[in-house]
Amino acid sequence: MAEPPSSDSNKPGTGPEAPRLPTFSSLDLFGSWRCIHIEHQGQVYRLQITRQGKLILTK
Repeated sequence: MAEPPSSDSNKPGTGPEAPRLPTFSSLDLFGSWRCIHIEHQGQVYRLQITRQGKLILTK
């Protein structure tokens, strides 16, 4: 799941200059699957976990 930014990073002068990006666990995305499809702007992409544990995104 995405983690909400901490309240401290939203206060002026206390967080990094760039806004904090949401972070997703690969376990949350994949579950027990080794490959998932992601739809983006009408295109379907395949995101897979290799045997070495790396991620590959293909169209």
